[in-house]
Amino acid sequence: MTNDDNSRTAARAGAQETDNARAEREAAAKAALDNMARLRALRLAREAAEPQRTTATKSKRTKTAGAKTAGAKSSTRKADDRSRPLSEWLAEQQSGGRRT
Repeated sequence: MTNDDNSRTAARAGAQETDNARAEREAAAKAALDNMARLRALRLAREAAEPQRTTATKSKRTKTAGAKTAGAKSSTRKADDRSRPLSEWLAEQQSGGRRT
């Protein structure tokens, strides 16, 4: 055998090794995708079994939170919050001890 024969044999062995490694990677990727699909199906089935509980909770929170904020803004607004000239506001800040 010559050096060329040895290198050809080594190249064939390396090609088979990479084919085996590629097959293992593909099998692992397929197993991961199958597992994700299974878990997704289980999650969707669980969510479909309990639609009232999740939607009712969200709608109640939205309605009560919206009503509280709207009422709170209108009731806490004072007569002093009216727009006034900047010069008046600056004079008030200076007389109140604020210095910029």
